[in-house]
Amino acid sequence: MRAIKPLMNDARSALVLFSGGQDSTTCLAWALERFAHVETVAFDYRQRHRIELDQRLVVLDQIRQAFPHWAERLGEDHFIDMGVLGQISDTSLTRDVAFAMEKDGLPNSFVPGRNLLFFTFAAAVAWRRNIRNLVGGMCETDFSGYPDCRDNTIKALQVTLNLGMDRAFVLHTPLMWLDKAETWGLANELGGPPLVDLILEHTHTCYDSVRGTRSNWGYGCGECPACALRKRGFIAWREGRPSL
Repeated sequence: MRAIKPLMNDARSALVLFSGGQDSTTCLAWALERFAHVETVAFDYRQRHRIELDQRLVVLDQIRQAFPHWAERLGEDHFIDMGVLGQISDTSLTRDVAFAMEKDGLPNSFVPGRNLLFFTFAAAVAWRRNIRNLVGGMCETDFSGYPDCRDNTIKALQVTLNLGMDRAFVLHTPLMWLDKAETWGLANELGGPPLVDLILEHTHTCYDSVRGTRSNWGYGCGECPACALRKRGFIAWREGRPSL
C-alpha cells in the first residue's frame, strides 16, 4: 500500500516536528500509528548540536527498514533553514558557552521563540501540503522549564494559527504530561524493543554533540541538561519508577 496523498486540510495526515532526538522519534512513531500519511520537518537554526540534523536522516532510514508497516505511511521530509534564529539568539544552544541558569530561573539553553516559530513554519508547510495535524515533542512534566513547551502556550498557538491561516489545524503534543521514564515506556508500547533499540543506537539528544562510546541509555556526554534527562529517565524506566 502506498502512502495516501493528503486532501485539503486532511484529518488523516500529520506533519511531525522531527529533530532526530528521543522525543521527536517517539512522536513520529506515535503519529505513524495513528495517521495514514505522515511527513516530517526539521529546522536548522545553527544549533551547536547540528549533528542531530544528520542523525535524523539515519533515524528515518532505520524506521523504514525496521518497520515496513510504518514505511508505507511515511511520506516526504522537509528541511527549513532558520539560521536567522541563531543569529539573533544568545543562548548556550546557539553559542559556545557553558550551560547555566539565568537570573530569571530559565536555563541559558532556552532559545526565545523557537517552538513558536517551529510550529508556525510547520503550519505554513502543512497549509501548502494540505495537512491538518501537527505533532511536536513538547513536554511540561519533565523538562528544562522552557515556557514555549507549556500546554497553555501550545493551545494558544493552535488558536492563533487557525485564525491567521483560516485552517483547522490540530497541534498534538503526546509527551506533554509524560516524564522521561514514561516516554521510554511509550516508545516500547509503540514499537517494542526494536524501537527502543533504534532510539538508543541512532537518535541524538546531547547538546554537546558527543557520539563516542555508547552508554546503556544511548550516546551523549551524560552531563548536559538533555543527557541528564534522557539518562535519568532510562534508568527509571528500567527500574519501573518515575524519573522525577
